Amino acid sequence: MNLTTLIKHTMWTATASVLLVSNVVADPTSAECRQSVDNFKSLNANVAALVSSAYGYAIFPNIGKGGLVIGGAGGAGCVYQGGAQTGTSKMGQVTIGFQAGGQVYSQIIMFQNADAYAAFTAGEFEFGAQATAVALTASAQAEAGSKGSSAAVGATDQKGGGKSTTYTNGMAVYTVAKGGLMYEASIGGQKFSYKPL
Repeated sequence: MNLTTLIKHTMWTATASVLLVSNVVADPTSAECRQSVDNFKSLNANVAALVSSAYGYAIFPNIGKGGLVIGGAGGAGCVYQGGAQTGTSKMGQVTIGFQAGGQVYSQIIMFQNADAYAAFTAGEFEFGAQATAVALTASAQAEAGSKGSSAAVGATDQKGGGKSTTYTNGMAVYTVAKGGLMYEASIGGQKFSYKPL
């Protein structure tokens, strides 16, 4: 494959990634968000306990991710505090490196306290470059950062066994694949906007 063909193929794949991502960025309904939270709770007892005790959380029912060398991800979600929806959020991510294909997954970010919630809802929250999350069916480790801060977040297996998750720097993050297998979801570089209701 010559360089021109490779560049054309890469650009076509990046365009396809943007189209995949744009198809899932539409604001979900409150019912879709609640259903997604219920799905997380039914998959993992630890998540169910965290959701019940969290100060607040952001739920993204559908995040689309795809690419070949250059990739992107995006999705929209609902933000809750004290059980009531307070706003909406959009997430965008651009990645460069070895990657191929596409996937759709759900993601939940739980806030332990008012400070973590405020950091996310300030409107310019971003996960650190090395942040990752793993599907609930596997052990997970995630690091999150906001404007230079970092946090390590551990997850447990699908049945709620394994190590229990604790908040670090006020956040806990989980992902779960939709319509296919996903062993790992990179959340590094995810940027979030927030719009109050």
